[in-house]
Amino acid sequence: MKRLISKGLMFGNLVEVSSPALVERYKRAMKHLCGRETQLADFHIDISGYSPEIGAELGDDLYLNPNGANRQFILLTTAQKHAPLLNAKFSTSRGIIRQFIDANEAQLFALTARDAVAGELADSVYDISSPAKLMDIRRITVIADTIGGHVADAGKLAKLIGRFRTEPDGWRDDVLIAEMIGLAKKTGDVTRVPISLPEMAFEQPNYWTSHFGGVYIFRDVSFPAVISVLPRQSLGALPISPVFDLTHRNQIADWLERNQLVEPIVQARGMDAAAVIRQKMDFILVDAADRLNLDIGDARRTELRKIAYRLGDSLPAEFQGLAALLRWIEAGGPWPRIDSEHPAYFYTLRARNHKDRDLVNMLLSELAPMDVRQMYITHKELFYASYARWSDRKRQYVADFLEREYVVDKQGARSALFGPEPGMDETHRPEPKPARNLGRIVGPWGAVDRGRR
Repeated sequence: MKRLISKGLMFGNLVEVSSPALVERYKRAMKHLCGRETQLADFHIDISGYSPEIGAELGDDLYLNPNGANRQFILLTTAQKHAPLLNAKFSTSRGIIRQFIDANEAQLFALTARDAVAGELADSVYDISSPAKLMDIRRITVIADTIGGHVADAGKLAKLIGRFRTEPDGWRDDVLIAEMIGLAKKTGDVTRVPISLPEMAFEQPNYWTSHFGGVYIFRDVSFPAVISVLPRQSLGALPISPVFDLTHRNQIADWLERNQLVEPIVQARGMDAAAVIRQKMDFILVDAADRLNLDIGDARRTELRKIAYRLGDSLPAEFQGLAALLRWIEAGGPWPRIDSEHPAYFYTLRARNHKDRDLVNMLLSELAPMDVRQMYITHKELFYASYARWSDRKRQYVADFLEREYVVDKQGARSALFGPEPGMDETHRPEPKPARNLGRIVGPWGAVDRGRR
């Protein structure tokens, strides 16, 4: 992984913690949350305050995320909102922390100037011992305060001030006045500078979790479903039906279409479909060459074309399907019949622009795993796990490509591949199509009549 780190493809945008004051605040927050401390004098933290260096020191990457549920966080600065979330167990966690910081940025800026803010993404599930418990996670509540309890003390002081102002003999109550003075020494004048971090609740109807090998849960769609990376039998009985796994390509394709969650890249507005398809073909060739232990040289397109000639009719079906689609785009060739049984099918899709766009693109990266660029952008946990299994030759190619084509303009690359970011308040959902046979074959423009195949 050192290659990825040196190229800014791993642990990028983490916040450095090196000043003695901030290190001491972090230690106090750690002690408060998990009863442990670090001996490091400097380290880096992500948006939740998790430090990979401290995780390595303790031999525990979940020191702020016990049992992989109810993630805790430590905020030393509002600048953490730009950092990634490492070791994510749920796809929604980073977005929730980011929204919490954005909504309370002024208060958090003032509070972190004097102390660390510690909190938790709390739900009603305290352990995830079975897949069925995942279905109980519906709402996440963010609870936070400084280690010194400034927010709680400010609330107490506000109530005491209310009593002082409303009780007829409040001005003669020495105990009340003394308590107000003692709290005000910690909080300051809350009548002029209020301190408040209200609990914020976030609905979590659709999400991915790394638990049980990886599970996608879609409840807030017209036709709910659960999609498992491992065989669906491993999940046992669930209150949502149907349950698919990644081998159920026809069923997943049909489900995506009925919920209108995806669109063909050749129809996507503003996308250079030919360039995207050509790059996907390059990724597939590199993977094929690597599997056959063929030399890819400097992996330029001319070198990869030579490999394509050498493989001939042994080229992967994914490559051949995309090549036919490229001929249709650029040379007016015949429309290729790429249905959901074809290995290239999911390489021809992207998520529509809706509130679950990133989650759907994440799922598509599981179904089209040779598209390493999409995998890196949408599903880093899967990318890092896959990277560890690749040959050094493929690792070098992928790292060089991402450094050259993605790191220099991340936002531009995301926009070119996936379209503009959906708005946070986007609630529109197209009218669903009526239910059909889940085992049918689906093409990029809809169903493929089995009788005409």
